[in-house]
Amino acid sequence: MQEIARRLDVTATEAFRQLQRLSTASLVQKQPDGSFTVSEYGKLAMQLTSSLEFIPKYKDYFSTHDIMRLPVSFISRLGELSQANLSTDTVATLNKVQQALIDAETFGCGIAEGTIPELLAPKMDEKVHEGLNFKFLLPENRFPAHKSLSEVPKNVQIRSLSELPAVVALTEKFAAISFLQIGGKVDYAGFLGDDPTFVNWVKELFVYYWEKGKLI
Repeated sequence: MQEIARRLDVTATEAFRQLQRLSTASLVQKQPDGSFTVSEYGKLAMQLTSSLEFIPKYKDYFSTHDIMRLPVSFISRLGELSQANLSTDTVATLNKVQQALIDAETFGCGIAEGTIPELLAPKMDEKVHEGLNFKFLLPENRFPAHKSLSEVPKNVQIRSLSELPAVVALTEKFAAISFLQIGGKVDYAGFLGDDPTFVNWVKELFVYYWEKGKLI
């Protein structure tokens, strides 16, 4: 208790009062040696409240972007994006995605509007010719029905979606996701980074929609 009081810069009396409240709520528990530890129930509560801490931090962004089009199972885990960085600069975001492609060793995945940004196209072509495996999800209404796919390399797979959920760029070490604006427009403002928890969240989201995609 004294160590907690020192770290929080409060009196021992106040530290004791707060620990009593946390103990009564079953969030912490006292050990035989007099120290305190977070209870299993407390760990669960901390895990679930991470989203409630993350969302207010980016209130302005979530007020103008449509998150509700995603599955509830992913919305409830938004706290896993907490170590990613919010980028509202389109060019800066595309530059980071380009570098991620350069560094990619095994795969690249994307959910796109239907076209590849001009800045990324040359590097993506280069990585395709190097043999990097790519998977793309495109909205049905943005894919030209007359366009031939006969010359698409074997290491590139394309599927279509009835509706675009978000714009995604993903490699084994990096992820970027731009949620659509309310109304469905894309502004490329979103979250990106190499935090493993964040990358895994984006990867699981991509796999979820890939399995729903239709083979073109």
